[in-house]
Amino acid sequence: MSKNYKSALAMLVSVFFFWGFVAAGNTILIPVFKKSLDLQQWQAQLIEFCFYVAYAVGALAYYLIGRVRGKDILNTIGYKNGLIYGLLISAIGAFLFLPAASFQSFPLMLIGLFIVGLGFSLQQVAANPLAISLGSKETGSSRLSMAGGVNNVGTTIAPILLSYAIFGSTGTAENTVLSLESVRLPYLILCAAFIIVAVAIKFSKIPDQLADDDGTSDNERLRIADYPSLWLGMIGIFVYVGVEVSTAANLSEYLKIEAGISEDNVAPYISLFWGSLMIGRWAASVGAFNFTKAKENIL
Repeated sequence: MSKNYKSALAMLVSVFFFWGFVAAGNTILIPVFKKSLDLQQWQAQLIEFCFYVAYAVGALAYYLIGRVRGKDILNTIGYKNGLIYGLLISAIGAFLFLPAASFQSFPLMLIGLFIVGLGFSLQQVAANPLAISLGSKETGSSRLSMAGGVNNVGTTIAPILLSYAIFGSTGTAENTVLSLESVRLPYLILCAAFIIVAVAIKFSKIPDQLADDDGTSDNERLRIADYPSLWLGMIGIFVYVGVEVSTAANLSEYLKIEAGISEDNVAPYISLFWGSLMIGRWAASVGAFNFTKAKENIL
């Protein structure tokens, strides 16, 4: 892998970190909003629903735009710009948490999460093929697994950091107004981080187009019915993400009922859940590095 590819890949995987950080942070928001706004468990689950349904809505919208125009949207705006626009969309969603927390508006927070998810959808459409193309085809899947490992770093540390920001060092969730107001600062920081990374990507060496373009026309790529492996992959992602997210989303309630663990003490257990998944991701990514066969076997 050339130095240009290494620097571009390093910048690219920072975006994967954001996806994991926000996704796992939602699992802390669920018990906070449930207690602060007196929500039922099914209502609190709308946090994850609105966030992840935005992925489907966004991806479908980008696909339909491409079908209508007869040209892949990323081949029009460029993959780098796709990342930048996606980050800026997510920044708008994160910013909405400020007025939402001030007015204690659950619907506005759900709208904010939906917009963050829309931005993530565009980012993923651009970032996943870029991660595969930044280097040899033989190690493309390993690079994607490595990026997924960075994603899980974000999922592992997010519950701890967000829980501390919301509950503070006292470890109490008694003051519900304070808990909800405390959401403002972390999401303001997140909004600023989205913008900073968008600017950094603008001046980075991430290419506008895929490095390994095989010359396939956009019309051929957009005929998804011709690729059964794509449909099977979509089903696989749907099932595994569904299991992963639904488990994490209900973990705090399960621990509260079965082990008597309160909302302000659940973060380490959620981090342990995501950290366990991180081990598998990193184990699958060793092929992205130039390790000897012996080191690969050890890892």
